[in-house]
Amino acid sequence: MKKMTIEDVAKQAGVSKSTVSQFLNKRYKYMSEETRNKIAAVIEELNYRPNGLARGLKQNRTYTVGVIVADINYSLSIQCIRAIENELQLNDIQVIICNADENPDKEGRYIETLLSRQVDGLIVFPTGNDITRYIPLIESRYPLVLMDRLIDGISTQSLLLDNELAVKAAIREFADAGHTRVAMLTLPLGPYAVTPRKERIAGFRRAAGEAGLKWDDAYICSAAREEMGAAIESLLSMKEPPTALLAANDIALGEVLKYANRKGLKIPDDLSVIGIDGAEIAAVYNPEITTIRQPAYEMGMQAAKIILGGIEEGGSPVPITYRFSPALQPGHSVRQLT
Repeated sequence: MKKMTIEDVAKQAGVSKSTVSQFLNKRYKYMSEETRNKIAAVIEELNYRPNGLARGLKQNRTYTVGVIVADINYSLSIQCIRAIENELQLNDIQVIICNADENPDKEGRYIETLLSRQVDGLIVFPTGNDITRYIPLIESRYPLVLMDRLIDGISTQSLLLDNELAVKAAIREFADAGHTRVAMLTLPLGPYAVTPRKERIAGFRRAAGEAGLKWDDAYICSAAREEMGAAIESLLSMKEPPTALLAANDIALGEVLKYANRKGLKIPDDLSVIGIDGAEIAAVYNPEITTIRQPAYEMGMQAAKIILGGIEEGGSPVPITYRFSPALQPGHSVRQLT
């Protein structure tokens, strides 16, 4: 069976090759609706498939974008990837997804691999603060978007939650219910002090002070995932144990709920709980857990649009940090004390 070419489409549609090319590249500005419909009908009739490789070579593009996530287990990562992929697919751009497992060395290797594949742009959830791998990209105006985390010394398009506002919303919910002893469970800051953890811990201190809560440094509890059960045990064994606990991310919330199930702890009768990030487990747990949700899908869509703009314009636009507002998702996990 003869493979259809752009010449065949142009001939049957009664237009020039350049007009068909403009149609394929979605440049419709000076094209009538009648012409567009005619070309689309011929393409369907002939079952024409554009030669993507040839198009890429001609335009010096690969029509691919690399996405490197710090940890694919987070609900934020999953929802952002879905949005990014959906938005880029609409523009005939394929996505290569890489999971760095919170490992800066792995992140660096992925960057080198993706650049060697000549992806048109990168969307990265950074794992650390190594600026050396990003400086050449910034200097060459390579399309780059950072998600969820910032890197000191790197100015580019960045999108993340307003973490302090998220913590304040949780503290306000606890305080309005009469809780004065509130603790926070988070993963350790680690050597790289990733942005959400750093900002949420700092925000917790400020919000607790502003709300007039009773304070004990031990109420901020940082622990690795496998040590969180013991950390919660220590919190609840204090002379004045917290009556409410803020789980600073999906992982912390999951460990709190597992601990509650193991120990027969009743939420919210024995402990009030709020989680940040909006893990799906919060909605299916009984009782439903109140969460501070970040608009992950919207963030992913915005990241895709920014990277598309950078690709089309031939470089990264003026550096801007976008802060997205959190939203309270009410559940039944906060006990009313007053």
